[in-house]
Amino acid sequence: MKNSFALKSEGMVTVLGILLAFIAINAFGGGSYGMMSPKELPKEWLEGSPFDSFFIPSFILFVVVGGSHVTAAYYVLRNKNGGYKAALWAGLILLVWILVQVAIIGFVSFLQPLMAGLAVVVLVMTTQLKHRLS
Repeated sequence: MKNSFALKSEGMVTVLGILLAFIAINAFGGGSYGMMSPKELPKEWLEGSPFDSFFIPSFILFVVVGGSHVTAAYYVLRNKNGGYKAALWAGLILLVWILVQVAIIGFVSFLQPLMAGLAVVVLVMTTQLKHRLS
């Protein structure tokens, strides 16, 4: 019979995996939307950035942020070796993405602090669960 710490730890690993998957879905959705360059995205947001359209940053969001999170979710939920590093990298990538985005375009959406907060949650959970994810 498993002790209560092991059961609680397993539950937290599942929560972390689901959170990583949620962030991946969000990044895939946002990246897909941005790559279509919809008229609703203000071109002014690109002023001061190295981009003249939303395609490249949206592609980066889709591939790098979404890809790192779906990979980490897979490793964590499947209890694969490397889950700790994958989750840690995913959280760091998201946090850097948001910090750079805010530095370039400023605060434009409630999603920026929300995603930054989720990145911190991922990082804290990952470090707390290191013994279960290695």
